[in-house]
Amino acid sequence: MEPGSKLVMVGDSITDCGRAHPVGEAPRGGLGNGYVALVDAHLQALHPDWRIRVVNVGTSGNTVVDVARRWEDEVMALRPDYVSLMIGVNDVWRQFDMPLVVERHVGIDEYRDTLRHLVAITKPRVRQMYLLSPFYLEPHRNDPMRKAVDAYIDAMREVAARERVPFVDVQAEFDRLLTQVNTWVWAPDRVHPYLSGHLVIARAFLTAVGAL
Repeated sequence: MEPGSKLVMVGDSITDCGRAHPVGEAPRGGLGNGYVALVDAHLQALHPDWRIRVVNVGTSGNTVVDVARRWEDEVMALRPDYVSLMIGVNDVWRQFDMPLVVERHVGIDEYRDTLRHLVAITKPRVRQMYLLSPFYLEPHRNDPMRKAVDAYIDAMREVAARERVPFVDVQAEFDRLLTQVNTWVWAPDRVHPYLSGHLVIARAFLTAVGAL
């Protein structure tokens, strides 16, 4: 990453992770208590000479459609040098926890097309954009929601390949660990990880940007 750059990290509640109401807010504030804060801490500790400013604009409950609505005003208006986007689990989850509220559902074609649009309009305006896969902490791949999440991950991977932007397979990182310990070690609901799970995400991203 270029010294003196701004990294804006976008997503849903996993990215948000309390950033709107930080406890014991640090001077840089508003980073939440999840993987974004861990990315910032690692960059400050391991690469202080890079002088990377990390900004968290994750919003709980967001789907890719919600992110697209606020992209210009809340993401690009910050004039980022680098952008990371992790989105997709709510796009799937609403189809399972709100099956009759169809207006909250985001089908896979809409997900893919919206993601492709966001990447296409962002790439020319930043040094790099990173796509971080959604994930579901369920080792049984025939589980209906796990199968759906895997399909959305494939859609994101397809967009990343087509648009030639880095793809960070967070699900694969968790799958490797789920062969060793039960899913409940990582998250109470298979979606929102404990701090140890956030470290898995942070390490995957930091590896992708060459910071580890």
